[in-house]
Amino acid sequence: MSAPIRVLVCDDQALIRTGFVTIIDAQPDMEIVGECEDGRTAVDLARSLHPDVVVMDVRMPVLDGIEATRLLAGVGVEQPVKVLVVTTFNLDEYVYEALRAGASGFLLKDAPPAQLLHGIRTVATGAALLAPEVTRQLVGKYAARIRPAEATPDDVALTPRELEVLRLIANGLSNSEIAATLVISQETVKTYVSRILTKLDLRDRVQAVVYAYRRGLVT
Repeated sequence: MSAPIRVLVCDDQALIRTGFVTIIDAQPDMEIVGECEDGRTAVDLARSLHPDVVVMDVRMPVLDGIEATRLLAGVGVEQPVKVLVVTTFNLDEYVYEALRAGASGFLLKDAPPAQLLHGIRTVATGAALLAPEVTRQLVGKYAARIRPAEATPDDVALTPRELEVLRLIANGLSNSEIAATLVISQETVKTYVSRILTKLDLRDRVQAVVYAYRRGLVT
């Protein structure tokens, strides 16, 4: 048997934090290594406990989830930690900044338990997770901020097919949905995604989504 996924939960609302801990700790392939209520403690615990995934709230005292994520997974961090941001999207105006800070993905707090568990497992494998409904809301709510007026796709070093795949990723489609849309195999989609990330020097699908929005590749 493989080792269980070690999870640190950080949320300043005790009821939500306890709920997450209860759900996660009940899974045979997961274990809770710690919990806390502010971002500063999350950073300290993550550095000492070395969890596989940190489930991170955005709005917290002492240090918010964005800054905590940047310290744990941002540019220049030698041993980045995988961070899954779980947030009430309609209230948090800084989810986009959390992604830029290095989060591996985010979910809504009202997502069913199965989706939370799937998110943790996905992020733990090194993949990125963006809930499609959240991605689509991100376009509408943050389009002006994400997409600079001067951005153009002319100098993007991707083939037309790769650009097409990138746009579909940015619209929240999974590999299987992209495969169905383009009538190609999922393995081919994976190859395109890998090429896109390599060419653009991006870490994961989350960064690809942010890149696409900033460069005006999504309408």
